[in-house]
Amino acid sequence: MKRIEKKAYGKINLSLDVVGKREDGYHLVRMIMQTVDIWDRLTIERADHGEIRLQIQGSDLSAGPDNLVCRAAKAMQEAFGLEDGFDITLEKHIPAAAGMAGGSADAAAVLTGIRDMYSLWAGNDRLCEIGLSLGADVPYCVAGGTALCEGIGEVLTPLPDWMQCELVVVKPDIDVATPWVYKAYDAIPEKDIRHPDVDGMVAAIKKRDLPGMAALCGNVLEQQTGSVYPIIGELENVLKEEGALNAVMTGSGPTVFGIYEKREDAERALSRLEKEYPGFAKFRTNFVNPARVS
Repeated sequence: MKRIEKKAYGKINLSLDVVGKREDGYHLVRMIMQTVDIWDRLTIERADHGEIRLQIQGSDLSAGPDNLVCRAAKAMQEAFGLEDGFDITLEKHIPAAAGMAGGSADAAAVLTGIRDMYSLWAGNDRLCEIGLSLGADVPYCVAGGTALCEGIGEVLTPLPDWMQCELVVVKPDIDVATPWVYKAYDAIPEKDIRHPDVDGMVAAIKKRDLPGMAALCGNVLEQQTGSVYPIIGELENVLKEEGALNAVMTGSGPTVFGIYEKREDAERALSRLEKEYPGFAKFRTNFVNPARVS
C-alpha cells in the first residue's frame, strides 16, 4: 500500500482527577476519557526520498520536525527499520491548544496508519509503547473509545461503549498553557481541592446511566483555571441554560462541553453560541469508538 488516509479523533475528559506527582514532575491522574466525532484527516504517502515532509491545511502550526506527526513517523521508521520517507498532509479541524488531544490524536493516526500501510505485525499495545515516548495522551488516542486512564494517562482500562447522546463543544478564543494549569493546581491547598468521583462515574457508565454519569462529570484542573478565565464558567452556564445535563472543561482547557439527551436542545445551544460568541470554535457532535467506525 502506497497511500493511506486516516481520521484522527479528538477526545474529551468526562472526569479528570490528579492523585499525586512523580519525582520527575509528572502528575499522576485518574481520568475517564471519551473519543468524540471531531477529527483531523491525515493522508500518508510512501516516498523514495527517505525524508518526512508535512503539509498542514487549516492551521498555522509548525510543519517542522518538532510536530508530533513528524515525530510519530520518525518513531515508526526507527522502530521497524523503514527506509521509505513519507509525504504527509494534515487537514486540521480539532482546535489546537484546546484540551482535546489534537496533536496526540494526529500522532496516533500516523502510528496506526503506517502500521496498516506496511501490514506490520504490531498490535495496539506495541503502538502505545511507541506513542508514550511522544506524549502521555498518545496511548489513549491509539486505543480510543471510553476508558479509565491512570498513571500519567498511559494505563488504560477500557469501559463499555457509551450510549448515544448529544454534545456541544466550544473553545473560547484563548489559549491556556498546560504547564501553567498544573502549576496553578499545585498551588491549591489539599484541603480546598474538590476531587471528582471517578469511581462513581465508572459505575454509572457500566450501568449505562446517562444522567448519573453526567452529574458526576468534573475536572479538578478547572478549579483554578476557571477562576482565572471566567469565560469557561460563562460558557458552561450557557450550555446548562439550554438544557445540558452538565457542562465542564476538558483536559487543561479552555474548551468546555455540554451533554444533552435531546438533539433539539443541543441544536438550540449551538445556535445561541453562534449568535453570542461568533469567534469561538464550536461543534455539535457525539461520542464515538473509532474501532467501530470506518
